[in-house]
Amino acid sequence: MNVINQTIEELKSQINIEKLPKHIAIIMDGNGRWAKKRFLPRNFGHQEGMERVIEIVSAASNLGIKYLSLYAFSTENWKRPMEEVQGLMKILVQYIAKELDKLHKNNVKVQIMGDINKLPEFARKEVIKTIEKTSLNTGMILNIALNYGGRDEIIFGIKNLLNDVEMGKIDINDLNADKFSDYLYTKGQPDPDLLIRPSGELRISNFMLYQIAYTEFWLSDVLWPDFTEKHLLLSIIDYQKRNRRFGGI
Repeated sequence: MNVINQTIEELKSQINIEKLPKHIAIIMDGNGRWAKKRFLPRNFGHQEGMERVIEIVSAASNLGIKYLSLYAFSTENWKRPMEEVQGLMKILVQYIAKELDKLHKNNVKVQIMGDINKLPEFARKEVIKTIEKTSLNTGMILNIALNYGGRDEIIFGIKNLLNDVEMGKIDINDLNADKFSDYLYTKGQPDPDLLIRPSGELRISNFMLYQIAYTEFWLSDVLWPDFTEKHLLLSIIDYQKRNRRFGGI
C-alpha cells in the first residue's frame, strides 16, 4: 500500500508519541515554482504556501511537537523583485492578523529568528504585536525566520558574546558549544532533531547552520504549497526509524 494513500489516522497510528522529535525545522521552498507550473504570478504560490503554514503549525501543535522553526524569509530574499517582496510581506501580515487569536488560544508562543528592524514598518508592527501577545504562552514554540541568515546569526552571536566578555559577564575560557548556543536566536531551545526540505532541492540554504550539526534530514520533491499534514507525519515516521548516534557507535 502506498503510504501517501493512507489516512491521517493510519499514519498517526505508526508514530511513537513517546519518541517524537522535540524540534522540527522546515525550509519552506517551492512556492514560486508551484505558481509557475500553473501559469500564475509567484505571489499566488506564496499565498498558497501560507495556507500550508496554517495546516502544518496546527498539525505539529496538536501532535505534541515542542518547537517548530519555519524558514519564511531569508536575508538573500531581498534580492527578489520588489513586487514579490512587498507581496510576501503583505501575505505575512495577513497570516498574522488571521491566525493570531487562534495561535494564542492554542497556547502557541511565537518567536522570531532574524533582524526584524529591516522589515517594512507595517509588517514589523504586526510581528511585534504577535510576539507580545503570545509571550506568556507555554505550549509549542513557533520560531519564524524572517530576514534570517545562518551566517548572520552566528555573527550576531559572536558580537553579543564579545560584548559580554568585555563587560566581564563571561570568561572567554569558560566558553563551550552549549554556552555559545545561548547567544543565538534559539537560546534555551534544543537543536532541531529533524529538518524537512520540500521542493527537491538538496542544500541547507543558510538555515540554522550552527544548530543542525547532528540534525536528521528529510527531503521531498513535493513543492511547499502541496506539502500536507500527511507529509509531516511521513517525515516523523521515517525519523523514528533512524538510529541517531551523534558521532558514537
